Amino acid sequence: MPNDTAIRARGLRKTYQDVIAVDHVDLDIQHGEIFALLGPNGAGKTTVTEILEGYRNRDAGELSVLGTDPDRAGADWRQRIGIVLQKSGDFDLVTVEEVLREFARYYRAPRDLDQVIGAVGLTDKRHTRTGKLSGGQRRRLDVALGILGKPELLFLDEPTTGFDPEVRRQFWDLVAGLRDEGTTVLLTTHYLDEAEHLADRVGVVSKGRLVDVDTPARLGGRQVAMATVGWSGPEGPTEVRVADPTRTVLELSARFGGEVPGLVVRRPSLEDIYLTMIGEQP
Repeated sequence: MPNDTAIRARGLRKTYQDVIAVDHVDLDIQHGEIFALLGPNGAGKTTVTEILEGYRNRDAGELSVLGTDPDRAGADWRQRIGIVLQKSGDFDLVTVEEVLREFARYYRAPRDLDQVIGAVGLTDKRHTRTGKLSGGQRRRLDVALGILGKPELLFLDEPTTGFDPEVRRQFWDLVAGLRDEGTTVLLTTHYLDEAEHLADRVGVVSKGRLVDVDTPARLGGRQVAMATVGWSGPEGPTEVRVADPTRTVLELSARFGGEVPGLVVRRPSLEDIYLTMIGEQP
């Protein structure tokens, strides 16, 4: 595996009886990048992630994660990864701080507990029993447990579900900071704005296949997709779809003598492209 590649998968396949959950997926994720895996429920993205984490065996294909096949990985490899699963653990009778302090014992060099608790917005809940936390607060605790061991590779499965907008933005800053420290992040999310804000590259999974991988700005040819130019003229609101919106805007500017009333220029959003790729027209 090349030195700059944290994850290298070739031909990953997983079936459940006659259902193909993962269909010959090839994937490379570089050290130090944030990679977002997108796809509707049942598309196979969670199965792909669980195979990469070593939680689920593959039926076929080659796989290297941090230089090791997860199917044969030991405790040393586990020390190097962090995982935030979709479902919370059951720690109802102990406090936030007690949970983190106990889990910190499993790591050789854990993060400072105060830093972790503050980073996920639980400072005022550190002495609260986890059974008393809201759903969003429990999710923040899950994230805290995932980053506690200073992982080289962090798996985040729908991490901000239940977060309010302010804490969600704080979490984005946290993840960006982890990348700046050199942590590789694999993120699965249903929030397209989250993927666009955080990810260096995104991959779209549909019906078990990885249909495209690119930057958010270029996914599915987004950068060259037809644009919509709208304005308000004597005939009322008007829109046209064009390949070269700059030329259209210049022509409109000349027609109106400068300022174009009600001018709007829209290229397809990441959500538009994503819905088209999974077979749902926006």
